[in-house]
Amino acid sequence: MVEIPESNRDNADLLHQGPAMTGSVLETWFVDEVLPLESVLMKFLRRNCRNPADIADLRQEVYVRVYEAARERIPDSTRAFVLATARNLLINRVRREQIVAIEAVADLDKLEIAMDEPGPDRALMAREELGRLQQALDHLPNRSREAVVMKQIEGLSRREIAMRMGVGEETVKRHLTNGMRAIADFLYGEYPESGRKL
Repeated sequence: MVEIPESNRDNADLLHQGPAMTGSVLETWFVDEVLPLESVLMKFLRRNCRNPADIADLRQEVYVRVYEAARERIPDSTRAFVLATARNLLINRVRREQIVAIEAVADLDKLEIAMDEPGPDRALMAREELGRLQQALDHLPNRSREAVVMKQIEGLSRREIAMRMGVGEETVKRHLTNGMRAIADFLYGEYPESGRKL
């Protein structure tokens, strides 16, 4: 039996008992199943995080924990596992900071979260990140860009996107997968910033 990392022990009931994923299969699963949940994850973190300046770091830590856990076991429900990981991470941070009693952390939705205005440096960084994201979107083929915007920004389901685009759900899935992979490559890879399409 595979030992579950301490940071993901609370999420163990959301994982398959099947074989672990490795290499490109794991990366494909991550791009296809985890990255498309970023808008849901960010909404959850914004709603529950005490310090907005920590949200980007929390998102990355959630991704790292989900990725590491997937090496051991495959989540049954990726969405539930990502959100449970984020919830557990937030609870652990609150416990470490000893800001509120542990009993009060049981349901983060009931906590009153103070939202501070970001400083000028955070605003500048956010504008730069948005600019990079816009560049990545601009480099996508039209249909992939259209599908990604509808999914990630408008929050539409694959079925709704398929109806709007006049294509099948499998085609939408392919556009989303290709688009998200190309955006990830552009933002985190060594993609040249030329004018050509991704």
